[in-house]
This record gives sequence, C-alpha cells and structure tokens, in this order.
Amino acid sequence: MRFDEIGLSEEMLRAAEQIGFTEMTEIQEKSIPVILEGKDVIGRSNTGTGKTAAFGIPAVEKIKKDSPEGVKTLILCPTRELAVQAADEIKKFSQFMPWVKVSAVYGGAAMDRQIRELKRGANIVVGTPGRVMDHIRRRTLKLEGLEMIILDEADEMLNMGFREDIEEILQYVPEERQTILFSATMPPEIMAITENYQKSPVLIKTISKSRTVEAIDQSYYAVSSGKKADALYVLWLYNAPKSSMVFCNTKKMVDELTEFLASKGVKAAGIHGDMKQLQRTTVMNSFKSGRINVLVATDVAARGIDVSGVDAVFNFDLPQDNEYYIHRIGRTGRAGKSGKAYTLVSGKKQVYAIKALAKYTKSEIAEKQLPGKDEITASKLEGFAERIGNYCQRDIVPETDRLFEILAEKGISAEEIARALCSRKISKELKNIPEVHSETYRTEKRSRKGGNSKTVKVDINIGRAHKIAPNFILGALVDATGMSGKDFGKIDIHDRHTTVEVPDSESGYIIDSMKNSRINGNKVTVRLYEPTGRNRNYRDKNSGRGKKGTNRNGGYGNGKKRYSSSHKKR
Repeated sequence: MRFDEIGLSEEMLRAAEQIGFTEMTEIQEKSIPVILEGKDVIGRSNTGTGKTAAFGIPAVEKIKKDSPEGVKTLILCPTRELAVQAADEIKKFSQFMPWVKVSAVYGGAAMDRQIRELKRGANIVVGTPGRVMDHIRRRTLKLEGLEMIILDEADEMLNMGFREDIEEILQYVPEERQTILFSATMPPEIMAITENYQKSPVLIKTISKSRTVEAIDQSYYAVSSGKKADALYVLWLYNAPKSSMVFCNTKKMVDELTEFLASKGVKAAGIHGDMKQLQRTTVMNSFKSGRINVLVATDVAARGIDVSGVDAVFNFDLPQDNEYYIHRIGRTGRAGKSGKAYTLVSGKKQVYAIKALAKYTKSEIAEKQLPGKDEITASKLEGFAERIGNYCQRDIVPETDRLFEILAEKGISAEEIARALCSRKISKELKNIPEVHSETYRTEKRSRKGGNSKTVKVDINIGRAHKIAPNFILGALVDATGMSGKDFGKIDIHDRHTTVEVPDSESGYIIDSMKNSRINGNKVTVRLYEPTGRNRNYRDKNSGRGKKGTNRNGGYGNGKKRYSSSHKKR
C-alpha cells in the first residue's frame, strides 16, 4: 500500500516524497491507520522493518496547527543513539509543519541545552528513561497535557533495567492518553505493562522472523579462539565491503579489536557505552560519511544505529541472545537490498549454537572455509583491475603527458611505469596476509537406524538420592554442550548414579563439556559407563537379585529405575 492511500495530510505526503517513501512496509501499513484512530497498540516487529515511521508519522499527524502548547507526545527509547535517530526521523516527517517541534533528551549531553529546547515549546519529546525522569523531577518536562506515549524497543528497555523508570514516568502522564508499545519480543514483563497501562490494545504482528533475514546471505566460519582476529581480517580483506559493522559482546573486546584492525591499516572505529556522547557522535558521523569503513560495536551501543548502505555484518562473538542475532544482521540487507552476515565460532558448542540460530531464524547459515592467501590475492587483483579500468575512462590531466615525456627521456617506458606503480600498490595491500585455517567439528546427526547408529553410555555420579529427575540431567547436558535434546537417548536413574545414552562420536566432547558442571546444586563428574569396571562403586546398595522385574523396589532386577525415551524431554 502507498502512503498516499491512507489519508495523510498534504504536508506529510510532501515530506514522504522528499524522503523517498512511496510503498509502506508491513508494520507501517498495519500500524499507522490504527494509531491515527486513537487506539492503543502493541506492535511486534524486528529492527529494520520501518517501525520508527510506523509510530512517528501518526505522532506528527496528530499535532495540529491550533493544538494547545505543551508536550503532546513522549517517545521513550533504550539508548541515546536510538533517541537521536528517532528524533531525526520525526523531524524529517514534520519538515513542512513548522508548528511541530521535536526535542531529544538523553544522558551524556548538556542538560542546559535540553532545558532551553523544552522551554521553546517542544510538543514531541524523544528520550531515554533516565534523562526523562531527570527532567520530570526538575519540572523542566511537564506531561499534564500529554496525549500519546510511545515505548520503542520496550523489551530492550526492560533488559537494561529501566522498568522502574518507565513505571514511574507512566504515573506522571494523564490517565486518558494513547499508549503505543513496540517490541521485538513479548516476555512476561512486557505483557504486565500492557495489562496495567493500556486499554484494549490492538496487537499488530509482522509476518515471520525470517522476513527480516531472508535477503541476507549468512555464513559461519569455525576457527580456534586465538585466531579469531586474524580470521576477521582475512574475511574483510577477501570480501572487501565498503561499509561494515563488527559486533562484540564486551567493551574490552571492542577496544582491542578496533586497535587490531587499525594496526592493519583498516579505517575502523569502536563504539560502546563507556564512551562520552561527543566521542560516540563523532564516530557515528565518521561512519555515516564514509570516513570510517568498519564500525566495531557492542549490542547495546548499536541499538538505534540506522545507517543505510551497510554491506556486511561480522559477528566476532556469538550473540548472547537469539534476538540480538536478528538485530545485528538486520543492519544489512535493508529496504530490499541484499546483504551479507559472517559469524566466527570457536569450539563444537558454538557450532551447535549457530545451528540452533539457523533453526530459530528459519534461515540457512552455511558453514564455509576461510579463504587462503592465494584466493585473497586473486580477489584483490580482480579489484585492482576493475579500478584501473575505471581510472582509464577518466580525463587525464595535461601534466601527465609531460611527466611521461620526462620519464621517456630517462629511458623509462610506459609499461615500466605502469608495472612500478601497480607493484607499489599491490605490495602495500597484500603484505602480511595472515594464514588462518578453518577448524573442523563433526556435529552431523547420526541416524539411530542403520550402520552409523553406534551409541555408548556416559555415567554421571548423582542419582535418586540427590533428588534428580530426567529433565535435570537432560537440561544440564543440552546447556553444557549446545546439542539438541534429541541427540541424547535413554536416561537411567539409579540410586547414586545415572547413565545416559549418547552418540559414540560425541562422547568425548560431552564428557569434556560437562567438566565442573553442577546439576541441581551438585557438582558432577561424567565418564564413560563401564558396568563391570570402574563404575562398579556406583552400584546401588539396595539392588536386589530377585526375579527379573519383581524386586522390592518395583523396578528391574538390578534395582534401577528405567526411563524410556519419552521421559527425556525437559
């Protein structure tokens, strides 16, 4: 559906045309008319689907020329970057409406300047919960006339510990108001807010999670943890994206990786929560303008960064949450364009995790091998040839001919000149390419039928006496290994130990992964089960030798309680 089909004002349509908006995204088409009707809305939508316009356009439309003074709409965002981004977009929507005044308030910026903006008569305020609370307490932000409050990225605000601030802010707004909530996920805390603070909200969902990643070519590379930085550099060299983002899980890693890339001659800069606002703004402006090719960021710092033309996303660290993966790779492949996402994994557990991510996002994340030095060289030479071909199409300054004449007088031919210049360029870009090799982790599922179905048992030194249930055992195994619950077979719980059927090919990995693990508070040891060997000391004291299946425990003759495969689910 087009923007000119839903009854927007002439000024808004002019702004949409100026911005380049014609067709609405799914979340915009479903949300804008409902919000304009004045209904409360719960919008479930991922990053990169155009949700800022979904609430920003109706927020602007609802402010009329003759509206009374005062703040009419308050938009809460989890981070400074997202607040600035949302405010900038809303200013674009209202560029032909001088009566709409937008102000952004967030921590890390001068309070005095924000107070001056608010006093000038802002009627749409975008801010982070902490700074909004500061202004409310100072009475520099008055919400008595508020008509609409919007919670953007509500799940992320709760994850960052803003629940108390949000609930306190909601105490200051009129009871008769419109409440809009957008969230990528719907945890119980979000549902509690909707129940307490919204009236008969309309639930709006976009189609599937895979819709936001279907245009993105996703792949992963298994490398040893000590070679990850070199592997990232190799991937960046080989694929040569003009603009890319690298995601890390910690601020320390952002700093270290930024320094590493800069030492290799890459135009890289980092952004994380410990940086001052001026530093963050400078970095973002450099990235948007193209002065920086690579932006290294944490998940929290990257929230709200909306930069068009990001060619690739690199996951240096696996994200700590599945939704973060979608947010990360959603920075590329936007607005119908294709994009690429590369993920580095170390160890078999992370290989299982990336396969679980593929299942969660309903997309293919292909395992690939790191390119070798010869492949990188060939790729670079192709790029050089293309660039030189482009240079040959441009006008040549007159002084060039004179330079060639001087060199000819010295007995240097045009071919020698070209070879010397090309050699200098090639050697500069191809020197010190690291040799990094992909690791191989066998994680293929084995059929329980046929020749590749060999299984063994592992023995865990806790049982019924430790108040253990099958779901405790299976949950610990899945958590420690990253494997699926379906990869494990029968779980037999004895009085003082438990045996679990596992794939023979994975038994060593499972035992290593369970080192230092605890199950239901008990520290455990795991080893291969040897019924007549070293596991003998685990034999149940109450075992009987009566008739098979008729001992005093009502179990099998050896006194153990047997659980079929139907009991192994968590």
